[in-house]
Amino acid sequence: MHAAAADGVPQAPQGSAAPEQQQQQQQPSQRQDDPGSTLQQEHNAANPAQGPPARQPVPAPVGAYTQREEHLMRQEASGEIEFAYVLNDGQPINLIRLMGLKVIFSKQLPNMPREYICRLLLDRRHRSCALVARNGQVLGGVTYRVFPQQGLGEIAFCAVSASQQVRGFGTRLMNHTKAMARDRDHISYFLTYADNNAVGYFKKQGFTREITLPRDRWVGFIKDYDGGTLMECAIHPKLPYTDLVSMFRVQKEYLDSQIRQLSNSHVVHPGMPRQRLPMPGPSHLRVQDLPVPMQPGDVPGVKEAGWSASGKPGYKFMLRDNSVVDATPSNLHTYLEELLAALEALDDSWPFRAPVDPAEALDYYDIIHDPVDMLLIAGRLASRAYYASLEMFVADVRKMCDNCKYYNAQSTPYYQCAVKVQNYLDNYLDATVTEAAAQQQQPQQQRS
Repeated sequence: MHAAAADGVPQAPQGSAAPEQQQQQQQPSQRQDDPGSTLQQEHNAANPAQGPPARQPVPAPVGAYTQREEHLMRQEASGEIEFAYVLNDGQPINLIRLMGLKVIFSKQLPNMPREYICRLLLDRRHRSCALVARNGQVLGGVTYRVFPQQGLGEIAFCAVSASQQVRGFGTRLMNHTKAMARDRDHISYFLTYADNNAVGYFKKQGFTREITLPRDRWVGFIKDYDGGTLMECAIHPKLPYTDLVSMFRVQKEYLDSQIRQLSNSHVVHPGMPRQRLPMPGPSHLRVQDLPVPMQPGDVPGVKEAGWSASGKPGYKFMLRDNSVVDATPSNLHTYLEELLAALEALDDSWPFRAPVDPAEALDYYDIIHDPVDMLLIAGRLASRAYYASLEMFVADVRKMCDNCKYYNAQSTPYYQCAVKVQNYLDNYLDATVTEAAAQQQQPQQQRS
């Protein structure tokens, strides 16, 4: 009928650490036990004579969408939230919820006249799917008109309260709307005119600009609105819209079983024993014992991953004073300090300078299980014991940016900052890390 508005989903702060991960309405979850050690314990209990196995598989991880949906499903099961089918049938509870929807639509859709919103909500040909909290407060909803003879519905309004956005409610709300429209109203298509701000939301919910519905089924029923984009969504007759995660898990398990036949990426090697050498002198005077040094090749799984012993790094560093130095531990530390300072001074690095606040991104630490931020990187660098190579430092920075891009939508400023930081890192490395072999060849070419 007219422009439908998405739930505004301005994604939460980025992907640094202390997303999903990402999160719920609680403090970040505590670190889980190592899955590899759990499997190893189970194996040892069942086969005490065989000893610990060399390697153990772990389950395939679930994605951010699955974790969000599972969290909301738990909230539904506990009664914290409810998705209610609402229409103007004269029942007091439905009238109260319709008025709650009117308040939200009026605030979130300021270009819509309030009288127009109220008229459509109370129209008996319209249905609504309302997101309702335990205390009865309406948090969001979708309103659509049913055309039973045409087997379609037209979405009129779609909005979530500003205080409840960035929590996955918009997607869950649309999934419930599809299920209700199919099972209760027996329609198989949704049409809507989406304004520019809502096109992205509807696209993520399965809507497309390509209209496959025959024109004679909707022309004359759906009014044309200037400035709106007509979008269509086919409602599948069998898809479990309110329990898609179960279907995804079955698909993931099958794909993972096929991948494991071709790859060992799922294998978890046993951890390293915690060995320490005693400090000299009486035990009561020791501050701590010294860790036992070990070669990289002695770490379980390193050789299996393709690592081989090599000499010194085949590159050199160009420091801030334009001097080119070998990749010694001291020079590496100096170079990494300069690189981190350059990243921190970058205007687009502001989302990464401190850990993500769980009060702003409630589910971040449920989704992002390995958070990284510049404060953490600085601490690791200051210890002088963590970054043994340039590759380890670069991996942390890339992980920081990848977390941000995984948690936030591509259209958000956080995602764009992550891309710019990654591009800056690549350009910095290209300009300041030189191949030692290439430098040795240049004098030979000059002599020839």
